[in-house]
Amino acid sequence: MKSLSTSSRFRSTIKNTAFLILAIAACGNAYAQKEEPKRINIGLVYPVSTNGINAAQVSNSFSLNLLAGLSKNESGAAIAGFSNVILGNAQGLQVAGFSNHIGKEAQGAAIAGFLNTYGSSNGISIAGFANIGHTASKAQVAGFLNTGGKVSGLQVAGFMNVAQNVKGSQVAGFINHAANVKGFQLAGFINHAKTVHGTQLAGFINIADTADVQIGVLNFSKNGEMSIAATIDEVQTALVSFRSGGRLMYGILGAGYNFNNKKQVYAYQAGLGAHLLNGSQFRLNGELTNTGLLNFKDNEYYKVSFALMPAVRLGGVAEIFAGPSINYINSDPGEGPALHKKYISSWGGRNGNNFQGFYVGYTAGVAFKL
Repeated sequence: MKSLSTSSRFRSTIKNTAFLILAIAACGNAYAQKEEPKRINIGLVYPVSTNGINAAQVSNSFSLNLLAGLSKNESGAAIAGFSNVILGNAQGLQVAGFSNHIGKEAQGAAIAGFLNTYGSSNGISIAGFANIGHTASKAQVAGFLNTGGKVSGLQVAGFMNVAQNVKGSQVAGFINHAANVKGFQLAGFINHAKTVHGTQLAGFINIADTADVQIGVLNFSKNGEMSIAATIDEVQTALVSFRSGGRLMYGILGAGYNFNNKKQVYAYQAGLGAHLLNGSQFRLNGELTNTGLLNFKDNEYYKVSFALMPAVRLGGVAEIFAGPSINYINSDPGEGPALHKKYISSWGGRNGNNFQGFYVGYTAGVAFKL
């Protein structure tokens, strides 16, 4: 009986111990599942703050650091005189005099005097110099540079935007670069992409393997069109121009000679054209061009023209075109005003003032496909 009683007590102890272990584990699991309490961090610079040396392991709902702050996550606002360093995710607002660095995802707004870096961004990032991340949604705005592997939304940079895939728009003062674009590229000088389902608009050059619409002085794409044209107009300015573009729009860049003048004889031209009708044998082209005459000294003559020109294709290798134009000139009082006799309206040309006027002319030429 004594042995049986001892055995019974032993089994009872094992059961009680097991129950206690399970109860402790359950409590620990419940505690672990509780949301980490929100914390407020105030400091000077890591580790001189209310979170001390443990700042990298602490998530905050609000952080204010005179110089720089360090935290695991931020769920409200993080403000620093110099820099915010957030190892994980950031939600809400991050403002720093110099830089914000977010290791994973930024949701909300990141505003820095110089630089924002992040793994991904879903919100707006504004920096005086650059925004750098792997993916970006909504908006990146920087004084110099924006980068993003995948961009959905808008990139605006004073100098350059770089992305792998863009669904939205890139706007840059100088250059946009992307592999694939579904949307719009606008650059002061050059756009470059592999595939563009949308529009490239550049102050000078557009480059793509394939593009729906390219608007620039020079346009290069495998599915585009290039030609060399020889033209002459009503004031005997003969030009050789390079024309490049796509199914709808094309750019014009040319140089030539004026046979009526004695001094202002060297000519240049830049402009844009559009295939208003685009048949297999017949086209109707509209061209807006700026033509200048100069002698490389002190004389000036500028002409802005809009020409509407029917064109006939010759065997797919050449095109003959001619049509009327409406022209505006701005010239010094020298040779320029005398190039045309009949003006719709004119003014100036006295006391050293430039002569200005409108008149009707023509343009004719032939283009050879490259």
